[in-house]
Amino acid sequence: MMMVTLNNKMRKAGLKARNILTNQSGDQMTGWLIVVLIVVVVGAVFMTLYQGSITTIWNSIVSKITGLLS
Repeated sequence: MMMVTLNNKMRKAGLKARNILTNQSGDQMTGWLIVVLIVVVVGAVFMTLYQGSITTIWNSIVSKITGLLS
């Protein structure tokens, strides 16, 4: 009897999880917000680690463009 109740609870939990994953309203927005948050965090870490290299490359690009224009 206890195994039947446990099996029913597991089946209900599986159906709830499937409904959450296939729901297209709020849960999809939450997923996109998590993706945006991860991208922002990774970008911030990348910028802090490679700030010197990015600045050097940017300055060389700007100097080449200004050299071509003048």
